[in-house]
Amino acid sequence: MEAALFSLPSSSSHSYPFSLKSHFNNPFITSHSNSHLKSKPRTLTIRSAISRTKKEETIETVKQQLEDCYLLAGISYKGLTVKQFQDLRAQLPETTKLLVAKNTLVLKAIEGTKWEALKPCMKGMNAWLFVHSEEIPAALKPYRTFLREKKLEENDFTGGVFEGKFYGPDEFKVLENLPTRAEIYSQLLGSLKGPASAVVGTIQAPARNLVMVLKAYVKKLEEEEGGSQ
Repeated sequence: MEAALFSLPSSSSHSYPFSLKSHFNNPFITSHSNSHLKSKPRTLTIRSAISRTKKEETIETVKQQLEDCYLLAGISYKGLTVKQFQDLRAQLPETTKLLVAKNTLVLKAIEGTKWEALKPCMKGMNAWLFVHSEEIPAALKPYRTFLREKKLEENDFTGGVFEGKFYGPDEFKVLENLPTRAEIYSQLLGSLKGPASAVVGTIQAPARNLVMVLKAYVKKLEEEEGGSQ
């Protein structure tokens, strides 16, 4: 069998862009050795898109929770374990939702709304309580109890917004001591049986109390009408 030979020019006065290395494929070098370098930009693009989608979903979730929301409160969750979060969620009323979301995303969701007053507590690691009930004390009590039982006093409320007003950590006692619906009904009935000045005093109470009083009064009239038929 005859072997085919390549004859290479020997003259040093000319250079040729030719080499055995470039002519033959090296069987020990795979063609996809640098493929991972080419795929990086695409991988980063996909990850960025997923991250952006998750952020948009979180913002939308916050907006949905703000619908029919009476109180939005921040709590410091630094150091809390997954188990503790699960225990806390189990203790909260059905009308209170606990959501973990970055401050920047929550701030974007509340931008241009009455909840924007929450800005002062947009620091540190916050979880958020969305209270969908007029019974504010009943919604806050489980978390206060949780802090006491777990000895986590440092994980206090960081702030909250109720009726468009911001309440700092040292003002939460005001919210926790608001009268319940039953107490307001009792006040109303007592004022209706008493002198006119008592009725005026009830009407001059905070806006929330006044709304509750009016609702209670309407309910009382409806019950009286139903009983007379």
